[in-house]
Amino acid sequence: MPHPLARHIPNLLTVFRILLVWPLVEALLAGRYGWALFIFVVAGLTDGLDGFLARRFHWTSRLGGLLDPVADKLLMVSSFVALALAGIVPEWLVWLVIGRDLVIVTGAAAYHLLIEPLVAQPILLSKFNTLVQILYVFANLYDRGYARIDPAWIGALQWGLVFTTLSSGALYVWIWSRRAIRKKKQENN
Repeated sequence: MPHPLARHIPNLLTVFRILLVWPLVEALLAGRYGWALFIFVVAGLTDGLDGFLARRFHWTSRLGGLLDPVADKLLMVSSFVALALAGIVPEWLVWLVIGRDLVIVTGAAAYHLLIEPLVAQPILLSKFNTLVQILYVFANLYDRGYARIDPAWIGALQWGLVFTTLSSGALYVWIWSRRAIRKKKQENN
């Protein structure tokens, strides 16, 4: 039987991941890409571990449900912005990634306020988009910090990221627009 306080480990890991954002950004902006990669990997491992522990031992909490996606977005957006400021990734790609997230959050807020309480349901394509984002950041950090990666691979990841960002954003808009229209029709009948 685990210690009663053990149920807070997933939330502590999430907070730790949030705290890793600042040193990650500092390392990126200082050109210490190997160190930035190490921090990025540790942050990713804490994300996997907190999710595993929460599911395995039923250590889920409302706070964890709120903090975890915030930590994930903070880590990824900060990584993209810092990589753009360092001149490694194009600024337009950062705006695309952030723009997609803003569209999704704005749409979710509108649905919640105007239609009904929203139960967030990530779609598979969005999870794949997150994976491509992680691989893209990882590849750029590895390329700068350890060994050169063929630019064609990084280019392929970049255009894969463009595709998954646009298509997952469009799919969210399509799904939730249809739900909103359907719900409004039901209310009018």
